[in-house]
Amino acid sequence: MTSQRYIALIRGINVGRAKRVAMADLRKLIDELGYRDVRSVLNSGNLVFTADGLDPAVAAAAIEEQMVLKFGVAARVMVLSGEELAAVLAENTLLSQATDHARLLVFILGDVAVRPALAPLGERSWSPEALALGQRAVYVWCPESVLSSAAASALGKQLGDNTTSRNWNTLCKLYALCNEPASVPPGA
Repeated sequence: MTSQRYIALIRGINVGRAKRVAMADLRKLIDELGYRDVRSVLNSGNLVFTADGLDPAVAAAAIEEQMVLKFGVAARVMVLSGEELAAVLAENTLLSQATDHARLLVFILGDVAVRPALAPLGERSWSPEALALGQRAVYVWCPESVLSSAAASALGKQLGDNTTSRNWNTLCKLYALCNEPASVPPGA
């Protein structure tokens, strides 16, 4: 089997005081599930790991289950292959107008079947904000504030737990980490 890099995005952990999970503990959990070269980005549930012949939905369910069993934390997990993340990054049509990538949000769709229901949001004018639909993600430019973004709020209400969002900078860091050479274990 061919090894491949994957990204796990865990929704809503380490935001404020709720759902606190140490990244070292989370990396250990992922390692104990049999995945290799586990790395984290920031302190908010962004992981990159290597696996052989992985079904992302099965991996997401396993991580969710183990988080409840080991940490008592229920959180939605989305797993993407490195290629899926590359496609999400390549589809972003808002890059030319997004001058601050910390305010460019990417909402990853947990189920692409919800995409057609989002079409009305994509057709609406959000000026000075902008919203664009991709195949697996929705991109929202929030030039004034992420927290007070009308487009991000409307999208969050419509998608509920069927999404997790990251800013553009974080997704680019995850993609770069996916493309770094795997660590060589001691004695290998």
